[in-house]
Amino acid sequence: MDLPITLPVSPMLAKAVVGVPDPDSVAGGLAYEPKWDGFRCIVLRDGDEVDLVSRGSKPLTRYFPEVVRAVLEHLPQRCAIDTEIVVRKGPPGAQRLDWESLSQRIHPADSRVRRLAAETPAELICFDILALGDDDLTGMPFGARRQRLESVLSNLPVNAPIHLTRTTSDAVIARDWFERFEGAGLDGVVAKALAAPYQQGKRAMFKIKHSRTAEAVVIGYRVHKSGSGVGSVLVGLYDEHGTLYPVGGISAFTDARRLELVEEFAPLVVTDDQGDPVKGSTDRSRFSANKDTSFVRLRPQRVVEVKFDQMEGPRFRHTVTFLRWRPDREPQSCLSEQVDRPIAYDLDAVLAR
Repeated sequence: MDLPITLPVSPMLAKAVVGVPDPDSVAGGLAYEPKWDGFRCIVLRDGDEVDLVSRGSKPLTRYFPEVVRAVLEHLPQRCAIDTEIVVRKGPPGAQRLDWESLSQRIHPADSRVRRLAAETPAELICFDILALGDDDLTGMPFGARRQRLESVLSNLPVNAPIHLTRTTSDAVIARDWFERFEGAGLDGVVAKALAAPYQQGKRAMFKIKHSRTAEAVVIGYRVHKSGSGVGSVLVGLYDEHGTLYPVGGISAFTDARRLELVEEFAPLVVTDDQGDPVKGSTDRSRFSANKDTSFVRLRPQRVVEVKFDQMEGPRFRHTVTFLRWRPDREPQSCLSEQVDRPIAYDLDAVLAR
């Protein structure tokens, strides 16, 4: 592939901050964009050759043939564009991003790839341009790159599966997006310095993500990969029928704390008739088919308060953060209905031009 930038491209990253920063907090001002929840992807096109490359430089091309077709139909002959691959779900007027369907698209079987491309087609959200024709644009300020990107995508058909993300320099509007767009499955806002070049691999942007808390029941733990101590703690919630179901896990413990937790959990370990710990298992990871998903079952007696960013269906979308133990709470009080969820918002309203 012959493009005017060095390959592979390492995407520019964002560092987390609390609250939407003021536009004049950096020299030259800030622009704000919705933060999309999908697969970060650098789209590379040179004539009939298209590569879709993940944040970690892994090829995504074979998993999204419909995206490749859309790139060939709608994007310039030679370009490099920073995007997010997303999948939507729901009826018209009530659609949202669907991480579960998106993650299922990574599958080794060609027949499954083709079927899912038709059943759960992916779309591209474009938010930066790095190369166009013979020009390397990475040294240009973001404000100028944004203008080039708008020009490139100005004639997209309304029904094209390629979209230009919204942008604003008004922090009030960005804060409104932060609240409303979560209901369509987005996970926050990104702020970019208008005067800054594209800085590969550096956390040169700012991300503002949602943060909530909930009380959950400890239902088991996985042994650390070292073979010693607790690697992660599994937690659950009770549904409206009184059934306890798994919703996610907590990790990131220190080595000392991992060993302490084994001792603390020992009285709660479920054992069989021979006194051996009873093991459970969760669904295998689509991205690591050989990953050991077994865990030691615990009696549901301890309650923990956790911090999380969002839910995906009935479960936490990402690994949650330990805040504190809640000995004052009864396990049966940890109901799924307690979890704060955003008000639904239609994805088409976010994408409206």
